[in-house]
Amino acid sequence: MAPGGNVYQDVAESRAALGVKSANLEGRNGLRLCGRPGMASNSAVHELLECPVCLNVMCPPIHQCPNGHTICVVCKSKVQNSCPICRQELGNIRCLALEKVAESIELPCKYHFYGCQDILAYHSRMRHEENCKYRGYNCPYAGAECLVTGDIPFIVAHLKTDHNVDMHDGCSFNHRYVKPNPHEIENATWMLTIFNCFGYQFCLHFEAFHLGTAPVYMAFLRFMGDENDANKFSYSLEVGGNGRKLKWQGIPRSIRDSHKSVRDTLDGLIITRNIALFFSGGDRQELKLKVSGRIWKEQS
Repeated sequence: MAPGGNVYQDVAESRAALGVKSANLEGRNGLRLCGRPGMASNSAVHELLECPVCLNVMCPPIHQCPNGHTICVVCKSKVQNSCPICRQELGNIRCLALEKVAESIELPCKYHFYGCQDILAYHSRMRHEENCKYRGYNCPYAGAECLVTGDIPFIVAHLKTDHNVDMHDGCSFNHRYVKPNPHEIENATWMLTIFNCFGYQFCLHFEAFHLGTAPVYMAFLRFMGDENDANKFSYSLEVGGNGRKLKWQGIPRSIRDSHKSVRDTLDGLIITRNIALFFSGGDRQELKLKVSGRIWKEQS
């Protein structure tokens, strides 16, 4: 779209100039019509729908400045109400004609670069992308809020480089958690540990928090992948001391579920502070807890 041009006129000219005979053509950019005659589905339509800021395909609501320059609703909130093309105030003008164009075509899932082959109409596309199995994963690091997303190889490299997490090979482990003055700790998250096992990665979490009024520790495992693959595995966690033992067995939760949601559903090994200090031995003034674990693949 030319700077300063009127978007309604541009849409009309594009439709007339292309003169498509069939309503079920598919264009070079993966755009496809939903059965409306007279609409084009090639790069010209794609350019009309391209946001000038993020370069993604715009979906309703689509806003425009008084000169007709359009912008997606996400980027509108980022440009301080100023048109990125002509610097005119954006206001709240909707481009209804272009919104109808957006609703009239089918587009590839925005995760098609990661392998998704689905072509979807506007309304179903948004719902699909929220749960697309090819969408990026959130960083599972729980020590601080991290907004990084990506595929599993990227997230693994990110955890190693940016969070300095411990990486171990093997499907069984013994991990020690030591903390002086445990009575002074109300809420704490220990460093994440990653285990490479069966060609996948598993995250071991260990946290201190209150369950009601009782101070507790919790250990649990998360799977770096989707839930369908997570369900192929099981794991056990075990703590003990002074001739006593506690054991947990379960299925690792996918990192699609946040560590907080796993913790809040108590889906892991829970040890009260008193029992943890009993297992630690000595004068109970220092936490010295050894967590043993094993990961195995269930028979299909």
